[in-house]
Amino acid sequence: MLSQDSNDDTEDVSLFDAEEESTNKPRKSKIRHPVASFFHLFFRVSAIVVYLLCELLSSSFIACMVTIILLLSCDFWAVKNVTGRLMVGLRWWNHIDEDGKSHWVFESRKASSEEGEAVSEAESRMFWLGLIACPLLWVIFAFSALFSFRVKWLAVVIMGVVLQGANLYGYIRCKVGSRKNLTNMATSYLGRQFLRQNAGGDQTT
Repeated sequence: MLSQDSNDDTEDVSLFDAEEESTNKPRKSKIRHPVASFFHLFFRVSAIVVYLLCELLSSSFIACMVTIILLLSCDFWAVKNVTGRLMVGLRWWNHIDEDGKSHWVFESRKASSEEGEAVSEAESRMFWLGLIACPLLWVIFAFSALFSFRVKWLAVVIMGVVLQGANLYGYIRCKVGSRKNLTNMATSYLGRQFLRQNAGGDQTT
């Protein structure tokens, strides 16, 4: 079920809400997708490590810059398309309709009645920890590069902020999108009830 947001042309697809749907059944604490969990942290942590140790690893700025950008790009693709869907059941993307209009879609998967579909608490914590902590580190690196006049590194650091910040924003929208839909549905329902009562009162008078 898709709902169109007229303000920013976004679509919120409420297909999963981990906190609301899984209150009646315990979450699994084990890691169900070890490969996805590994790569969720591998690319972004590797990019940070290369940035911090670049002067020790190589004397070539170009080689370090290309390596960091490749790691950031791999991280962006993996987190956006693979690890978010597997680890927490969230996904976001952009599509163009037949009229050429751009739409942002923020999707979440409802918890299945089967126990095997429950979101792992360990994976969820790992996902959100890596998703939030790493962009904050890149913001710190940006201020550090700016104040220390390391201008040549600003482009690399800004790339890290933009790519990892975009994933953070997208998944936050996925997480809160279903709650926004529920709020809109409740408001619409109350409005219809109010109109019915007024219409009924006008008929009796």
